[in-house]
Amino acid sequence: MPEPAIVLESTLTCPVCSASSAETMPTDACRFFYECAGCGTMLRPLPGDCCVFCSYGTVKCPPIQQGGGCASC
Repeated sequence: MPEPAIVLESTLTCPVCSASSAETMPTDACRFFYECAGCGTMLRPLPGDCCVFCSYGTVKCPPIQQGGGCASC
């Protein structure tokens, strides 16, 4: 059975102002910081998450999608 395709786009939603933005996730690194275009808040991963996509995105980062941990954290 083929492995499921990895989704590389996730929509980040700011927990402060609810602004959202579709972003392409890197496949070789975590994204620890993201500045909200709506209010300027600097988003950081929540405790236990490896990146902002895992905390605020509609899709978890590629390493997590593959069932592993984030190797670059």
